[in-house]
Amino acid sequence: MKLKIIHKDDLTLFIGNLITQQLVIAPVVREHQFAFAPVTQVSQVRLNYNTTILPPKKVFLPQTEELFTFHPEDVSSAQPVFDPQPRVLFGIHTCDLHAMNLLDKAFAKDYVDAHYNKRRNNTLIVSIECLMPCDEYSFCKSMGTLSASAGYDLHLTDIGDVYAIDIGSDQGEELLTRHARTREATRDDAARLNRAHSEKWSRFTYKLDFGSDELPALVGMSAKNRLWDELADQCLGCGQCTVVCPTCYCFNVVDTLSLDGKNGARKRVWDSCQLEEFALVATGENFRKTQGQRQRHRLFRKAKYVQETFGELGCVGCGRCARSCLVHISPVTVFNALHKARAA
Repeated sequence: MKLKIIHKDDLTLFIGNLITQQLVIAPVVREHQFAFAPVTQVSQVRLNYNTTILPPKKVFLPQTEELFTFHPEDVSSAQPVFDPQPRVLFGIHTCDLHAMNLLDKAFAKDYVDAHYNKRRNNTLIVSIECLMPCDEYSFCKSMGTLSASAGYDLHLTDIGDVYAIDIGSDQGEELLTRHARTREATRDDAARLNRAHSEKWSRFTYKLDFGSDELPALVGMSAKNRLWDELADQCLGCGQCTVVCPTCYCFNVVDTLSLDGKNGARKRVWDSCQLEEFALVATGENFRKTQGQRQRHRLFRKAKYVQETFGELGCVGCGRCARSCLVHISPVTVFNALHKARAA
């Protein structure tokens, strides 16, 4: 750990300097909630936010994204569209940082996604340590995402009148050198940092009743559990849980044409496995025709499929899905119910 200390007044100055030099995306207030958005003034930035409506994945994987343009009568006319703008993503929580690291793997495995990686490589990450739960839905402690040791350029921890800054990359260190006034950390600073980290764990009480390492095997043996049918009776199939999820990356691809039919664009748009038409094929079959099957698929992905592919669980415990669900379906209650049923 390469540690620097910045006074809170100087952090405000640091953010202000960044804003004058490049695009800064940070948590801001949106109608009594929080959202990641470009900022033009330091006063817009809210580092003491609980959580955002949508996760920061939208910075790298926009809800609607133009992939390339084309002329319908000329196959060779396709021209890729990239977003080359450098940016700083400021103030993301550690659960979202873990989610972003997972997406980095997903969009670099087998077929490298040039559009995602162009944005990702042009973005510097300044994350912040969570010292209190976002709310009653947060179960990041159970999922091992309450702290992070990689994936950021700079990582902030509030230790009173100052922030401790863990420097995670040369680019992060350069950012501080150019735009911030900092000092070296003392032994007292390091002790305060360790105390802040150790004291926070007891505050996060909403959790799984078992270790998250048991999840893949647990859901694997629960495919025929009647709980999935019970969820089907509750679920509205709106897809909101996947929209707000920081690790969901399913998308659809659509072509649009100008009114005269001479120009076109291929676009990527977010999609959801919870929508009835998601697994519908041209011949009319639907591989997941019931809502229970779709809920089972979603939670199998979070607890098993993603782990088998990328070596880590597909849920980071942010609680956004439970928070936004109109009928209060929560991964914690589902997984705990499956665990209880297995123990019975």
